[in-house]
Amino acid sequence: MKKILAFLLSACLITVSMAACSGSNSNDEADVSSDASTSSQESSDESSSGDESSKETASFTTVEEGKLIMATNATFPPYEYYDGDAVVGIDAEIAQKIAEKLGLELVISDMEFNSIITSVNQGKADMGMAGMTVTPDRLKNVNFTDTYAKGVQVVIVQENSDIKTLDDLAGKKIGVQLNTTGDIYATDEFGKDNVQQFNKATDTVLALKQGKVDAVIIDKAPAEVFVEQNEGLTLLDSSYADEDYAICIKKGNDALQDAVNQALSELIEDGTVQAIIDKYIPSK
Repeated sequence: MKKILAFLLSACLITVSMAACSGSNSNDEADVSSDASTSSQESSDESSSGDESSKETASFTTVEEGKLIMATNATFPPYEYYDGDAVVGIDAEIAQKIAEKLGLELVISDMEFNSIITSVNQGKADMGMAGMTVTPDRLKNVNFTDTYAKGVQVVIVQENSDIKTLDDLAGKKIGVQLNTTGDIYATDEFGKDNVQQFNKATDTVLALKQGKVDAVIIDKAPAEVFVEQNEGLTLLDSSYADEDYAICIKKGNDALQDAVNQALSELIEDGTVQAIIDKYIPSK
């Protein structure tokens, strides 16, 4: 009789245990924000995009409960730019997919490029994503996720310019967007006096058209868009520098960085990231 009772008791415990397990992942995306006191995401109990591997990341904190705030500078097509009132582009779409995997609502905050890292560090944004390259100086202030795209720095000049090669840039006035890698590289190589900084990429191109600068150093993807949209401009044949793009996150927010990296890894592995890039930068 004791053996029968023990068997029945064991069976009941197994049934209860199975019921508890089967309900552990039943919450939908609305449950991500259930803990208002901590704004934490308990990934084992909450839904992301239905991907089990995304749910295994540690709990993390965001600036606003249930939201993922992305700081960007929306003057950098095709990575981020305005279509009507909406910010669209490669970074915007990848960020949206990351937010979906984390069960969060994406909020895009447009600002000057120079303010992105400050915004992340001051807790006004969860991450910065703006065709941003990992550099030693930036690593002193923020952490970066894994690379999600490759960037190439190129040079835009007027079609009738006497600048034909990279060597011809010496002694010329070069336009750059403030605090971009183009700014960093040009200032280091040609000196501050030969570099003119602008807050927006579009302003560098306007200055080139007006003859206020002799050349512009900028990422290849937006450079190709600007050349296509502005008659009389062209690109030098040689690239100025090669680099990697990543997402910046506040130092110490390791759990969020791990969660974003996990989501990013899945999106790269399943081809989503490449499909988004190909949508905006078709293979030639």
